[in-house]
Amino acid sequence: HDQVGITFVYVTHDQGEAMSLSDRIAVMNRGRIEQIDPPAKIYEAPRSSFVAAFIGDTNFFAGAVTGVNGDYCTLSVEGFTDIHCFNDKGISAGSAVHLSVRPEKIRVAHAPPPPEKGAQFNVCRGKVTDVVYQGTYTKYWLLSGSHRVAALKPHSRFLLDQAPITWGDDIHFWWHPDDGYMLEQFSEADAELIQMPPAGYSAPKPTL
Repeated sequence: HDQVGITFVYVTHDQGEAMSLSDRIAVMNRGRIEQIDPPAKIYEAPRSSFVAAFIGDTNFFAGAVTGVNGDYCTLSVEGFTDIHCFNDKGISAGSAVHLSVRPEKIRVAHAPPPPEKGAQFNVCRGKVTDVVYQGTYTKYWLLSGSHRVAALKPHSRFLLDQAPITWGDDIHFWWHPDDGYMLEQFSEADAELIQMPPAGYSAPKPTL
């Protein structure tokens, strides 16, 4: 491309190639284009549940808007306390919504965030049902009510001097209201595209 300076159309099923090589990505589902956008927008602002689940991994939460306060809204999601979310689509109170939250946006700890910081986040409680250590990060599967939640904890510091989070631990998890994205389209079938825990995991399927 640098040598000849022409446009290339590159067709691939490899998400890493698509994200790293492209100026724009067209995500297709059964021959139909779901979204065309730069890689960062495809990942951070997916329009549909298919794009959210096909490009990377995510968590889906179904709820309803119970209030609007400026650029943000409050969602009622079964089994959770009120969830706050950036309302970029101007959705009004009473509307049903589906929220996508990427695993790396969710923080996990034994203790909740300090009160002065906790007010800034959506804070929930859960139990660790599986742990996969990957060196640069650990992936956790959490059970909160009937919700299966995936979370990634990056290892930016040496961790052996900290009490590890492990199987069966009761934990707190939270994310910033800006890190949940409300989808324009949702299909329950797309939940099958989400990465699943290792074999032997017996928690219920995610509530949609």
